[in-house]
Amino acid sequence: MVSTPFNTFCSGSQRTDKSKVVIASNAQIQKPSGSVDDEKLLKALDQGMQTLFNTDWPVQAWKKVVKPGEVIGLKVNCLSGRGVTHISLVQAISERLQEAGIKAQDIVIWDRFNSDLEDGGFKLNQRGRDVKCFGNDTLGFETDFEIFNSAASLLCKTLTRVCDAVINLPVLKDHGIAGVTISMKNMFGAIHNPNKYHLNVGNPYIPDVFSFNTIRNKVRLTICDAIVAQYEGGPSYMPHWAWAYNSLILSTDPVALDYTGWQIIEQERVKKGLPPLKAVQREPKYIATAADAQHRLGTNNPDQIELVYI
Repeated sequence: MVSTPFNTFCSGSQRTDKSKVVIASNAQIQKPSGSVDDEKLLKALDQGMQTLFNTDWPVQAWKKVVKPGEVIGLKVNCLSGRGVTHISLVQAISERLQEAGIKAQDIVIWDRFNSDLEDGGFKLNQRGRDVKCFGNDTLGFETDFEIFNSAASLLCKTLTRVCDAVINLPVLKDHGIAGVTISMKNMFGAIHNPNKYHLNVGNPYIPDVFSFNTIRNKVRLTICDAIVAQYEGGPSYMPHWAWAYNSLILSTDPVALDYTGWQIIEQERVKKGLPPLKAVQREPKYIATAADAQHRLGTNNPDQIELVYI
């Protein structure tokens, strides 16, 4: 299992360790045609996992995240049908999970709706011995609310009743209301009322939702798909504001990952002559809130983040 649980992180606490964020890149992951080079993507994934968990082999790293007998959910992002979590990445993760001892039928690819998954190119499957894939509309939502601070939501049964653990697979992109949507915001796909929680640039609602016990206890790892990222116009895919970053961003600390992803987006906005998100009233202050003493979801302090480029 991951040795350092999320709720031990706090930017204001006394700590000697750092949250590791790994950026695994290869300029040729995306081919000139726009498709993905599966071999180069797998190599980036393997190197990222080995670096994050300090192992010599990728399967050793995965065994630190999951154990045989568990059902592992892969929370993808399929909003708008384009600019989604790449199928090639999900397939590569599924293969490595199986090598680590997880049965194919115990891997569940999920998102908000079946239609979202189909629009993203995923094939629905609810039965048999193959990898499962279905939306929240298949099993529905719980009838009892989970509550934290300002947020109260019904959670999808896929998360509460099916998955023992979740690997979060967001896409690196701008968000027209929340500033950025990366690790924490991706878990809005687990609740029945995400429309309620976009006020005030998502602060404190995004960290409040991620602080639901079921979410914070089951999300063990985030692998952000930053093969194609977006610096403006999100969350819907806007190709004229997208760029090939050709990277995966990995961490067990969702706050450190979101902080890192935010900085990458800001840097690209500067390159494109756009103002910083703060200047357009979209600074994602919820990332700092997620690190405070009430939430303790991770760290947003760059001095407490070990950023590794490979």
